[in-house]
Formats: sequence, C-alpha cells, structure tokens
Amino acid sequence: MHLIALTGGIASGKSTVAKRLAEHGAVIVDADVLAREVVEPGMPALAAIQERFGPGVITQDGRLDRAALGAIVFSDDQARLDLNAITHPAVWELAKQRFAEAEHRDPDATIVYDVPLLVEAAADRPMHFDRVLVVEADRDERLRRLTQLRGMAKAEAERRIDAQVTDAQRRAVADDVIDTNGTIAQTRQRTDAFWQSVSPGAR
Repeated sequence: MHLIALTGGIASGKSTVAKRLAEHGAVIVDADVLAREVVEPGMPALAAIQERFGPGVITQDGRLDRAALGAIVFSDDQARLDLNAITHPAVWELAKQRFAEAEHRDPDATIVYDVPLLVEAAADRPMHFDRVLVVEADRDERLRRLTQLRGMAKAEAERRIDAQVTDAQRRAVADDVIDTNGTIAQTRQRTDAFWQSVSPGAR
C-alpha cells in the first residue's frame, strides 16, 4: 500500500486532481464523504454533537440539521473547535478502515486520501502518509471560480477562503505541489507527472 494525502483549499482544483488520479487507478478515499457518514443516525459522533450543541441541531427524523449547526459554528470559534474535536477523530478512524479494506483487496494499491482539512486536523491524529500532495491556485483565481463557476457571493467566497489555513501552511507539510492556475488540461498534465513518480512501477 502506498498512502498519499491530497489537500488544498476551497476551489483550488483538488477535485480535478483527484479525478485524474482515480483515472490512473488510484483508490480515492474522500474525507468529505466520510464526514457525512460519521454523523448518520446511530453513529457515536452524532450523539456527541447532540450532547454538545443541544437538540436544536437534530431534525425531527433524527438526522443532523447542518444549517442549524453551521449557524452556530461559523459564528463561534470555540464551537467550531469543539465540533472538530468530535468529527475529525471519527473521520480518521473510518478512513483507516477504508485504507485497510483497499490494502486487503490489493496490497500494492495506491490510496489517495482526499482531505481538505489535513493541516487543520493534524493535531487530532498522526499524519502517516508516504506523500503529501498540495493543490493550490492564487487567491484571485479561487475567488473567480467560486463566484463565476459556483455562483457564490464574493463576500461569502472571501470568508470561506479566509476561514481555511494559508497556502504557506499547507506547503509546509507538502512533499509535492500542483499549481492549478492554468487550464484544466495543464492541471491534468501535472497530475500525470505526479502519478508517474508515485505509481507502482516507479516505487
């Protein structure tokens, strides 16, 4: 098993890179998907969230009310830290299960853990990765993508970018960086070059 962490800020082009790596045969484990799974009804993380934030963040059918929870954590730094302390370890435990399952299916698998909050969550769990790949684009380009391609208001786009760690903080943990300021074709070419360096034949 070869385990790669893929991270980058919002609208950095990370999804394009992940998709290209999957086309090359990498097993993608998506932290955002896992984050939804760990708060499903009956999961310990959901019970812990209800205990910390109260019944107002749970819908009538027992599911997480994301809008209600978001309204709390986006305006309260301590609340956000408390939420992360519940969800990050739960996501990491589930991720390790997925890594083990992929390795069981193929001991030589290249597994890519697509994790936007790698740096933010680093204190919660060890960073046991063979490589850390950071995807980045200039702030103005990310703002353009969020406002023009996703229809987000500029103020909201700026707030979301500013809520995340800086490119410099991500680069500090990076083994490799893919610049996505150019065209999608250029990003794919750079991803292909990265794959050549980590594919089973190159190891």
